[in-house]
Amino acid sequence: MSPQPLSHPDGVPAQDQGAGTPSPFAQAAAGGEADTLVAFGLPEALGLVGEHAAGPLGRAAIQALVPLADPVRIGTELSLVGEAIRLAEAGEPLAVAPVPELGPVLDRLRLPGSVLDGPELVDLRATLGAMRMLAGEFRRVAPRAPGLAALAGPVPDRRVERRLEDALAPDGELLDTASPALAGARRQVVTARERLVRKLEALLRGMDPQTVPPGAAVTIRGGRYVIPVRRDSRGRPAGIVLDESGSAGTLFIEPTEAIELGNALREAIAAEAREALAVLRELTELLRPHHADLAAGHALCVRADTVAARARYAHAIGAGVPEVGPSGGPLVIRSGRHPVLLARGGETVPFDLDLQPGERTLVVSGPNAGGKTVLLKSVGLFAALVQSGVVPPVGAGSRFPLVTAFFADIGDRQSIADDLSTFSGHVATLRHVLDEADAGSLVLLDELGSGTDPAEGGALAWAVLEALTRRGTLTVATTHLGALKSWAVTDDRVRSAAMDFDTVALRPTYRILPDVAGVSAGLEIAARVGLDGSIIERARLHLGREGNVEEELDRLRERAAEAERRVAELRVERDRVEHRRLEVEREAEERLREGAERAGKALDASLGEFERRTRRALGEIRDARERRRV
Repeated sequence: MSPQPLSHPDGVPAQDQGAGTPSPFAQAAAGGEADTLVAFGLPEALGLVGEHAAGPLGRAAIQALVPLADPVRIGTELSLVGEAIRLAEAGEPLAVAPVPELGPVLDRLRLPGSVLDGPELVDLRATLGAMRMLAGEFRRVAPRAPGLAALAGPVPDRRVERRLEDALAPDGELLDTASPALAGARRQVVTARERLVRKLEALLRGMDPQTVPPGAAVTIRGGRYVIPVRRDSRGRPAGIVLDESGSAGTLFIEPTEAIELGNALREAIAAEAREALAVLRELTELLRPHHADLAAGHALCVRADTVAARARYAHAIGAGVPEVGPSGGPLVIRSGRHPVLLARGGETVPFDLDLQPGERTLVVSGPNAGGKTVLLKSVGLFAALVQSGVVPPVGAGSRFPLVTAFFADIGDRQSIADDLSTFSGHVATLRHVLDEADAGSLVLLDELGSGTDPAEGGALAWAVLEALTRRGTLTVATTHLGALKSWAVTDDRVRSAAMDFDTVALRPTYRILPDVAGVSAGLEIAARVGLDGSIIERARLHLGREGNVEEELDRLRERAAEAERRVAELRVERDRVEHRRLEVEREAEERLREGAERAGKALDASLGEFERRTRRALGEIRDARERRRV
């Protein structure tokens, strides 16, 4: 594990895990540990990924993702996302259309004799369009993304979609083109309404101005067309009083002369409603045989949206698809960055970690506010995201072991309700961890051994970590305790890492130094915030043996930093030598080329001279033969 920096401290729906392979998160929830992954920040991280979805169902499906326990399914999910990432990198991203919520609609469609309304049919039409678009996308990307193309399913005949397009407006209103009978019924309604309104307007015009209020006009009350008249007027027409004004001074009357025309209008409206119902029934029956394909296609559109969104997120942050190996395998993180810190903008400092199979525990030490807890949460969050089929902000070459259960003790465990002190709360959590964790578990422990006497806390912390290490549990712990720092440096099963601290500027650098313990820098930080200098000096004198340990660890850290600088110098020297080697090779090639050219020219000259001599000798032979003949 080379010295590396760290960040500043500052789809499908919940997947069917399959028989016999329940989600670790589901197990945790069942066991009262549902807050474990929340402590990692999984919901917030999934929310960031969901922002890249095309529609609300895709966002909700990503938010509902949970870690899978089946390595085959995890590999499949990451492979699909990897294919989509490569498409995005080639400038040909997978295009996915959002789909509406269809659960209740599909339930009703499945019931024989049910009739869907216009807006429900429009939602099904939108789904058909999204299914057809996705099928086309799968065909387009098939040569470069065979895994995605293999997801394609059947799509109902295009004529079904065209029938819906001819019958329905975008708001679900039936169009006149839905059926000739519906269009004819609507014309009858228009005609009947015009006749009734003309009749009522004629009655209004023929009445005494004293009988009607100012601005009187034909209006509707209780679904019937009426005219307003004064209550106290003796010249009001005979008819049915359907309403009165708020002041009770005006009555709204359906005149007897217009009742027949009003009845004709209501009959025309009823006929139109019957024809509209017939069209809706016909459209519903047209879709009912395709219920299974619609349900599967809708789910596939949502799933494809989650894959495309996960790929867009990974492409946007420049992440590489990691590998997932068996439980107990290595944990390798390259250029890891906490996704929430990354989303907040500003400078984030990536980190590298490398734990090989025989190394099951990582002890991280260093100052407060130096990034230890961010590192701790990042490890857990990355593992949870990867097993949820999400590519976290890590670089190429990252590798994660399969985690079968997640455990964490992060933050204050004090509980007034349970009458627990902070230390008691931590011990209760540790008891649960020791009862449940095995070789497939990931355990994250923050400030292990704190909250009690340092000597006792250190001894208890060592015993807990040693027990977990012995059973092969992958464990990451942060600490200020010197006993744990010393143990981590000397035990081959344990890796030590320090959060670097600038002792000159008195501030953390958020860089990880491998294989060395970090100083807590408590006194330096206290001095920086203005604590009285005499108090600081008295504290230094009182450090005693623990202070000597810290001094030794500080010397180790300095030696590690010096080794890091030396490694960097050697890398520069190696690059210089490599550059010179390339220059020498180029010079040698150039000289060989020039030599070959000179040799070629010399050979050409020699061949020319040979050819001239040969021609001269042949000429002399011919001349001699001619002389002998003479």
